[in-house]
Amino acid sequence: MIPRYSRKEMVDIWEPATKFKIWYEIEAHACDAQAELGVIPKANAEAVWKAKDVAFDVARIDEIEAVTKHDVIAFLTHLAEHIGADEARFVHQGMTSSDVLDTTLNVQLVRASDILLADLDRVLAALKKRAYEHKDTVRIGRSHGIHAEPTTMGLTFARFYAEMDRNRRRLQAAREEIATGAISGAVGTFANIDPYVEEHVCKMMGLRPEPISTQVIPRDRHAMFFATLGVIGSSMENIAIEIRHMQRTEVLEAEEFFSPGQKGSSAMPHKRNPVLSENLTGLARLVRMSVIPALENVALWHERDISHSSVERGIGPDTTVTLDFALNRLAGLIEKLVIYPENMLKNLNKFKGLVMSQRVLLALTQAGVSREDAYRLVQRNAMKVWEKGADFKTELLADPEVTAALSPAEIEEKFDLGYHTKHVDTIFRRVFGE
Repeated sequence: MIPRYSRKEMVDIWEPATKFKIWYEIEAHACDAQAELGVIPKANAEAVWKAKDVAFDVARIDEIEAVTKHDVIAFLTHLAEHIGADEARFVHQGMTSSDVLDTTLNVQLVRASDILLADLDRVLAALKKRAYEHKDTVRIGRSHGIHAEPTTMGLTFARFYAEMDRNRRRLQAAREEIATGAISGAVGTFANIDPYVEEHVCKMMGLRPEPISTQVIPRDRHAMFFATLGVIGSSMENIAIEIRHMQRTEVLEAEEFFSPGQKGSSAMPHKRNPVLSENLTGLARLVRMSVIPALENVALWHERDISHSSVERGIGPDTTVTLDFALNRLAGLIEKLVIYPENMLKNLNKFKGLVMSQRVLLALTQAGVSREDAYRLVQRNAMKVWEKGADFKTELLADPEVTAALSPAEIEEKFDLGYHTKHVDTIFRRVFGE
């Protein structure tokens, strides 16, 4: 998590001051519930709220922790300094540190999810707009990087939209998965705290009670959450790679917006590089770095250990901050992406009709030629295009075996671009609805 790849709204979620504020709210709500149950005096619960507007001193908490070697105890000691030792004596009643730490982490991940969902909405809006803008902009589709058959730029954007729409649903599910809290005490048995306290705290913090915690919230929830972020990162890279390929000088079907005054190279003044897309590829790798550690955090010793703790202190902020920045960069890239329809058409026609080979193959089989012979006839004419720069249609019209099965008009008809775009509206309805 470095400033270069960070946005303040997401960073703020992970600031120590925010974390301590959440700790405080959990402890205060727990005291309210304990007072309702008659476990602690109501006056003591009310006294905790005296610190409601306090900006907790992070440096002071760190100072105490240097002695106690325990972060939650250091915080509780600092809280007592604000509200008084006697008033604070029932704070954390029947609770264990993980009750505070795990519930707080999930609050933070839920808040991070809400930002990321909004980020995805921006990406989806940009993709949809560009899809409709270029719904009928014909370009060559490629498989293995080689010309295949015609498609449209709109379908490319629509494909990415559908993928990101799936990711949004995945993230929504991951948000629900992670939105649990636990105030169940040592080893999760509620021996020293009533389950009502957990229910109350979770309600006040926007969570659901964890059905069964040990001394920690089960880490399969977190594994799913970070795996989902990893998938989103890979989808983000999928779009970035397509843009990088389109911007290659030999292709130049699209390019990143190049702003006035921007420089592409310290050595070569002519350069306009796909730096944003390349950056997104790198950021996707950082996001995916969290997936394996999160999966490895699932297996803990007995009711708890802290092998997961150091991992989550890193991947929690780093992954959400990085993905938040990257999704906003991606949205801006798509919004300003410069498209070159003329170059798309030029590239499609580069091999003089060669990309219509399947239509001719199918027409020959429909005319009674065996598939094996039809493939042979089409391929031998196609190879002349590859090897000699011939015109595919001209070669077919000059091949007596081909013209014995297909008339010149039938051959001519096989080179109609509209044939390949006739179902674009159907696909758009599937992706975007009516």
